[in-house]
Amino acid sequence: MNRLSALIRLVFNFVKEAIVSGGITVLIILRGSKALQPGLVRMPYGDLGETAADFLAALVSLTPGTTTVDIDPERRELLLHLLDVTRAEQTLNSIRRDFLLPVRTLFGGKR
Repeated sequence: MNRLSALIRLVFNFVKEAIVSGGITVLIILRGSKALQPGLVRMPYGDLGETAADFLAALVSLTPGTTTVDIDPERRELLLHLLDVTRAEQTLNSIRRDFLLPVRTLFGGKR
């Protein structure tokens, strides 16, 4: 994947995730689900540089239902608050697939 295709993919994925996550978040709020379990999870970001990690953190925070709480450059992890940690693996897999790979291509790092 070259940088232009990574940028196009990232923009498309961000818009898609904002719409899908927004819809899921609205449904969760409207249902008032008592089974909802907000919580914190850690997500390694690997070999990304500081700017790329910041950019990834911003993308995650702009997606409804997730917020970046902290970026730990020593552990190379993002600390994320999720609206529902029962969906943590799905959320993390989505972030890795839709954001992490294109960000790595744009800013450099191992593929």
